Amino acid sequence: MAKIAFILLCHKDPDAIILQARRLTAAGDCIAIHFDARAGQEAYARIRGALDDNPNVTFARKRIKCGWGEWSLVEATLQAVKAAVAAFPDATHFYMLSGDCDSIKSAAYAHEVLDTHDRDYIESFDFFTSGWIKTGMRGERLVYRHFVNERKHKRLFYWLLDMQKRLGLERAIPDDVQIMIGSQWWCLRRATIEKVLAFCRDRPDVMRFFRTTWIPDETFFQTVVRHLVPEREIETRTLTFLMFTDYGMPVTFYNDHFDLLLSQDFLFARKISPDSTELKERLGALWASDRRDFVISDEGKKLHQFLTGRGRIGRRFAPRFWESESTLGQDRELLMLVCKKWHVAKRLLSTARRVTQTRGIEYMFDEADCDIPHLGGLERSLEKRNRHRRAVMRLLFDYYGVDRLMICLDPNNVDLMRDFMSDKSNNRILEIQCSFDDDYLIGHAHRVGLAREETPPEVLEQLLPTLRHEFEYEGTRIREAGFERHYRIHQTRDREDNAAVLAEFFNLDMDAAREIADTPHLFAG
Repeated sequence: MAKIAFILLCHKDPDAIILQARRLTAAGDCIAIHFDARAGQEAYARIRGALDDNPNVTFARKRIKCGWGEWSLVEATLQAVKAAVAAFPDATHFYMLSGDCDSIKSAAYAHEVLDTHDRDYIESFDFFTSGWIKTGMRGERLVYRHFVNERKHKRLFYWLLDMQKRLGLERAIPDDVQIMIGSQWWCLRRATIEKVLAFCRDRPDVMRFFRTTWIPDETFFQTVVRHLVPEREIETRTLTFLMFTDYGMPVTFYNDHFDLLLSQDFLFARKISPDSTELKERLGALWASDRRDFVISDEGKKLHQFLTGRGRIGRRFAPRFWESESTLGQDRELLMLVCKKWHVAKRLLSTARRVTQTRGIEYMFDEADCDIPHLGGLERSLEKRNRHRRAVMRLLFDYYGVDRLMICLDPNNVDLMRDFMSDKSNNRILEIQCSFDDDYLIGHAHRVGLAREETPPEVLEQLLPTLRHEFEYEGTRIREAGFERHYRIHQTRDREDNAAVLAEFFNLDMDAAREIADTPHLFAG
């Protein structure tokens, strides 16, 4: 059976470290602790005093002063790894943790996962081609030597980098290793850890190289493990659930994230807020339990991206030249049917086609597989259609040989509406306002990937108010845009009121407008 030796790097909050160590070792696992030498001796003494009598706890023999981005983080990790290998000969796996990490499954479940899959878990992507680095330095991390910490000595750090560039002091990467990159939070088998330690002894050239690279905790183990272990025995992922904001900062989890965390396909998560005592207590009790019936929905990252994106509405910095210098045509008329419930707009469009004898296309700017004629390649993807929006519409008018077209749009496309409504052509918007019950909102969450069949009800309950507010906010943005020729019908209005609006929008008599308003099952579903 798997026995985990946790490698804990920490630098603060001794009481939380003591609690974390006791919880993790209570199920028979063990832990090696490295407490940053920059932290006070009193705090370290408190940790030692509380845990020295626990046979499943050991400490790194040498404490390192750690700095972000420095080799010191790798050195501290190696110190803890060496202590764990010596103290726990029966440990089968070595799992990297920080003081901000906590379990999100039971120990029984974690052991079962590791027993079932004989592999190493470590993110290991090609340094130069993977795109793992989003911003900042890439090759400069490796080919130049970094002797000071960028965060503490920013001016000196970049002066040294600039001088190396000017003097042509690039260095070669060791010939026989492929530099890899990934998260520092890994879980490795004992045989792999022993190979890594042997490599450190046998390859001083590689060790010298990494000592002066920048942010080596993202490259050292990732490179060495891939160098030593067949690719088929590596799963290029971490077992620790972590997310980052748009600004590259780790997302922090709080008390109300318990159900969300349990449904993710990971064993641990970071960062757990130090103030979330209720969450920590629940996760600690979970680790000690024998629970194995976890339902994995794994929607966490997409759900977080959606929730944090609300209110930050992006706008293009400037119109494309082909949009600012072109028009659909002064004599042309584009009728936009705007509705969040796509099936409702499609039903109304179908009736309007028949009654008005006007060509209509469904959600061509929202739906990739929308039925649209060949337009020389501009129609092939949603990205192209949206980027060349006016050109696409102009081509459609020409293709059908008409001066009037209808399209369906999702309410979130306010920028597109603004673009079309600023055109010299005679364009109009019909906003079809619907009511949204919980069943529809849940269905919408499933359709767009914010939830899955396995998503816990508690997570859905927290999501529904946000979705409802999102739909309302989209309508508010349309109204705040102040469009002329903006018409509205609503599910709750009677037939005559809606027909009067439709008559004006489509320029029809009331009998024809009533026929459209009477579209069978218009608002059903």
